[in-house]
Amino acid sequence: MKTKILVVGLVLLGVLLFINPAINSQTILKAKLPILTTSAGQSSDVTTVNIILEEAGLGYDYCDVPTVEILASGTGLGNRQSGSGFHAEVYTDLSKFPKGTPYNTVIFAIGASLKGMGASGLTVETEEARLKSLLNYCRAQKIFTIGVHLGGSSKRGAAGSDNERMIDAVAPYVNYLIVTGEGNKDGRFTEIARKNNIPLTQVTDALDLVEILKQVFQ
Repeated sequence: MKTKILVVGLVLLGVLLFINPAINSQTILKAKLPILTTSAGQSSDVTTVNIILEEAGLGYDYCDVPTVEILASGTGLGNRQSGSGFHAEVYTDLSKFPKGTPYNTVIFAIGASLKGMGASGLTVETEEARLKSLLNYCRAQKIFTIGVHLGGSSKRGAAGSDNERMIDAVAPYVNYLIVTGEGNKDGRFTEIARKNNIPLTQVTDALDLVEILKQVFQ
């Protein structure tokens, strides 16, 4: 009887691990510091990603609209300062990664905001072009890319919406996708991951990313 209970328990544990990728270490990839975070669509979701990195004890640099030139300047963002329509913040441990150290990982927070794009002097089209150039550069330089979508289904919008266009611009071209179940109710990210052979981790809540990112960068 005890043996049967043990077997059933192991089966149930296996099912839970399969259902919840957030606790399935086999679905979690490894990446290296230093990190640059940026927005794909200029929504506030990138702020959430930055807070999650801080909670995970991970340093990073942040730029809302980095160009290839800025990305290539490495840690410290080439001493660039925030100004009108441009934000640059350096939280990388420069004692470990001196200024100019090439980034090993770029995290794209996927989420569109017309107000945010307007404040940065961008349109949907110019934001798409900027993201394409960054992703092409990352691929050429072998910089690991992570696409993170934290918005729920209410932020997705209909096919062809600004948010969907940001997903199209980024999700199929990154090395790793991390999304919330609420934002993947229709399986859109699952299909993108399957079609493009991209590892996908789905979490229940944005706060789950704290432990996920600790494991990614351990």
